[in-house]
Amino acid sequence: MARARIAVIGAGLIGRKHIDVLRTGRAEYELAAVCDPAPGAAAEAQQLGYAIYRTLDEMLDRAKPDGAIVAVPNQMHIATGLACIERGVPIIVEKPIADSVAEAMRLVEAGEKAGVPIMVGHHRRHNPIMRKAAEIIRSGELGTLVAVNAVWMSRKPEDYFNITWRKEAGGGPVLINAIHDIDCLRMLCGDVETVQAVTDSAVRKFPVEDTAAAVLRFANGMLGTLIVSDTVATPWSWETTSRENPFYPVEPQNCYVIAGTRGSLAVPSLELRWYDAKQDWGLPLHQRRVPYEPADPYYEQMRNFAAVIAGTEEPAVSGRTGAMTLATTLAISEASRRQTPVRVADMLTS
Repeated sequence: MARARIAVIGAGLIGRKHIDVLRTGRAEYELAAVCDPAPGAAAEAQQLGYAIYRTLDEMLDRAKPDGAIVAVPNQMHIATGLACIERGVPIIVEKPIADSVAEAMRLVEAGEKAGVPIMVGHHRRHNPIMRKAAEIIRSGELGTLVAVNAVWMSRKPEDYFNITWRKEAGGGPVLINAIHDIDCLRMLCGDVETVQAVTDSAVRKFPVEDTAAAVLRFANGMLGTLIVSDTVATPWSWETTSRENPFYPVEPQNCYVIAGTRGSLAVPSLELRWYDAKQDWGLPLHQRRVPYEPADPYYEQMRNFAAVIAGTEEPAVSGRTGAMTLATTLAISEASRRQTPVRVADMLTS
């Protein structure tokens, strides 16, 4: 099978990560071109020896990639994605898929009508930790799923907020950070039906939240809690516990606990606890750590994308999946604003 020639649109922080992955010389894919108008992007392309274009139309028409990664700012996702779809180019759209659910569905429906695959860059679904956790849950070892607790709490440095949009609506930890955790919970526990939530900006006093707490009711009957804050000193976040990104210090903690009638699972440690035949809180739980084979989720995501382009696999995170994750995440802010529970299905039609 020929390598998939994949372009990267936007050479910012996440765009450069994709460029690095595509330049590794894997058998499944290669870098076709980059599109970014910034002078620094052109200088880097010249230094590293790959083609770069200043405009999207020029890149699509001249490089003619087999697929493209949309890594531009969120507000440009739809126009960029639609331009690719019009030319029949499959895409990975970085998260969130769009600024609103309506815009997300506009892109999804355009892709479906044209028969052009759309993936969304929720890369944690490609992490072997998450895949193994999902496998354990599907095996029935936990029994009937009852509850889940998720935490994303960290301390962003003050200079993080030198960029104005990070102080404004949509720039807070709900949409920037918790959207990943919502997607992980949907992968492990299924769709969320209703959301109740409270958000607050008491610490930084910016227009956007710095802390949020949500209660989730899943379609399968599970209940869940999610707490998120970017202004606290704690070790409990995916970044610090999963060892996924070497930028973050490693903390031997967990950020998710999934509890069932027969056992429980902590993630990312994959510590499984269960009773024998007799279940009694006065008895000790058995415990084991489930092994897994580590792999970089960005490389796994690119491998899946190349297979999607070739028509041999389905997207691990489709456009509709990404839109549902966005709807669930935005329901947190909406439930806080209304001070009443919000049905996720209503977010899809509002």
